[in-house]
Amino acid sequence: MKAYPALTFRFVDPDILAAAVDDYSPTAIEPLDADVRVFFASARDRDAAQRALASRFESSAIDVLDEDWAQRSQENLQPITVGAITVFPNPQSLIPNPLAIVIQPSMGFGTGHHATTRLCLEALQTLDLRGRDALDVGTGSGVLAIAADRLGAARAAGIDCDEDAIQSARENLALNPATRHVTFDLLDLTASALPQADVVTANLTGALLVRSAPGLAGAVRPGGTLILSGVLTHERAEVCRAFADMVMTWQGEEDGWVGIAVKKP
Repeated sequence: MKAYPALTFRFVDPDILAAAVDDYSPTAIEPLDADVRVFFASARDRDAAQRALASRFESSAIDVLDEDWAQRSQENLQPITVGAITVFPNPQSLIPNPLAIVIQPSMGFGTGHHATTRLCLEALQTLDLRGRDALDVGTGSGVLAIAADRLGAARAAGIDCDEDAIQSARENLALNPATRHVTFDLLDLTASALPQADVVTANLTGALLVRSAPGLAGAVRPGGTLILSGVLTHERAEVCRAFADMVMTWQGEEDGWVGIAVKKP
C-alpha cells in the first residue's frame, strides 16, 4: 500500500504555511484539529522543507497510508455546492443533479472543498463554455476538467506532472459517466510546451503562476480566458503584474485566497 511523506505542524495558520512550503513541492494540505498536515511529492522534499522551516515552525515527519487518509476524509467531507455545480465525495452520497460531480478524496488537490478550487468553479461558470476547448493545468483530482465538460465544453483536457494525480483523475472520470470528452495526461508545465485551448485553468501557487506566466499565457488562444487560482491575497499584485498583457475580467476572494480570470486580446 502506498504511503505519502508528510509533515505535521503545530498551531499554525494553513494559509501562512502554504506560502512557506511552496518551494518544496507540496501536494496537499490537510487541516486537523490543532495541527496542519502537509503532504509532499517525495521524502526528500519533505525533509528539505522540515530543515528549512525548523526555525519558524514546529513539525514532525510522518508517512501516511493512502487508504487511511481517504477513509478519514470520506467520513468528514460533505457535498459542496458552487453555483450550479455540486461536488460529492463518493457515489453513495450523490443526489440527482444535472451538474453533479463525484470526486473521491485522494492525495491530489481539488475535491472542491478547498477555497482555491471553489474559486475556479465559480470563475468557470461566468463563461460560456459551449463548443470551446478547455485545459486544466495541474489537474490534481480532475474536478475542473470534469466541470468544464459538464458546463458544455467541446473537449476538456487535464494535465499534471504527478502520475498519482493522473491516476486519481482517471478514476474520478470513471465515476462521472455523464462526461463526454475528457482526457488526462502526464505533462510537466515547467518542462514542456502546453497544448492550446480557449479556456485554461491553473490552480497552482502564486510563485509557480509567476514563474510559468509565459507558458500559461501561450496556452490561451486569442480571445480566450485564463483562470488563475492558488494565489494568497498578498501575492495578488505580483501575479497580476505577471499577466499584465491580458485583461482582467473577473476576480474573487475567499478565506484569504484570490481567483483571477484574464482574457487574451
